[in-house]
Amino acid sequence: MLKSPVTCEVRYRIDHHRISEFEAYSRIWIQLIERHGGTHHGYFIPRDKPAEAGVSFPGMAEEGPDDVAVALFTFPDETSYLQYRKRVAADPDGIAANERFGKNPPFISYERTFLQPVLRAN
Repeated sequence: MLKSPVTCEVRYRIDHHRISEFEAYSRIWIQLIERHGGTHHGYFIPRDKPAEAGVSFPGMAEEGPDDVAVALFTFPDETSYLQYRKRVAADPDGIAANERFGKNPPFISYERTFLQPVLRAN
């Protein structure tokens, strides 16, 4: 297994009418990830762009959708990530979260991508 950090980006397609439920879901998963060895970088929902905010590469860029939220979290390595997956499945709060949101999640769909840094900010 790789010893490099495991960063996961989860992109959710959200229902704007269920933002408060999505926020509740987010708070629970931030706690669970941090409880089991990860660093959660937060959940982010769409907002209005700043006035007169242009794009850096006209002709190549377009505005993103207004129904996509993003979560980012990191584990020190693959072993830590896999241990988290096992532990959260047995954690009473993880079980409760899956029961609460499993049949009727506060999002329409999601996709996840595992990332590695090219460069890190100082």
